[in-house]
Amino acid sequence: MALALAHGNAVVLIRQSAFERSGIARNSIDERYNLTADEFRVEDGLIMLGPLPSDDILPSLIDDLEQSGLVYFDDFFELSGNWPEWLTLYARGPKTQRT
Repeated sequence: MALALAHGNAVVLIRQSAFERSGIARNSIDERYNLTADEFRVEDGLIMLGPLPSDDILPSLIDDLEQSGLVYFDDFFELSGNWPEWLTLYARGPKTQRT
């Protein structure tokens, strides 16, 4: 099932296989960035962080992901949330996972 992306706030999408390989603990992200259970969702090989409580945390989050060995664009991507309220976007991982 695809993940619905909220407008107005940034989200970060991460390939689940890359996240698991990195060794990042979910609770460390939740605690550091004050994310709720609804702001860390996993579906069909894709992890969605967000909508983030503030766009101000995005640079730190990207840096933390890169410091953990994830590669921007290849392993994760951010979307600004800068689209109109009348537009609904969805994201899902590929049917077959590449490692």
